[in-house]
Amino acid sequence: MKFSTRSTYGLKAMIHLAQNWQKGSIPLSAIANNENISLGYLERIFAVLKKAKLVKSEKGASGGYALSRSPEDIDVYSIINTLEGEASSFHCVEKGDKVYCGKKCECSVEPALLKVARAISAALKDIKLSDLIG
Repeated sequence: MKFSTRSTYGLKAMIHLAQNWQKGSIPLSAIANNENISLGYLERIFAVLKKAKLVKSEKGASGGYALSRSPEDIDVYSIINTLEGEASSFHCVEKGDKVYCGKKCECSVEPALLKVARAISAALKDIKLSDLIG
């Protein structure tokens, strides 16, 4: 799993929606201004988040985006995995019960890297959007 600007901006925008959960839809332009993110970039991020059903859109004068479910039901792992895909932080990738190594090696560091990757994923699954709002 990778942590790029896309993940950072997507997470910032999702936290913004979580902070305003009870207020309904928020225009992307307002999120872009408040979070200092390019509107065009945010539109591309939200297209992916919407496709993954993490956000919903509403059209019209009071339209915008809102979380598709409560902040307690959305974890950080889902957001980052949606925006970045299943890419691993390391060249060794775990898929189910098999390990695929991009370097085609059988090295002694593989178990340690996989343990770290699993710990990162578990920690991100434990963090809910509701944990990140004050």
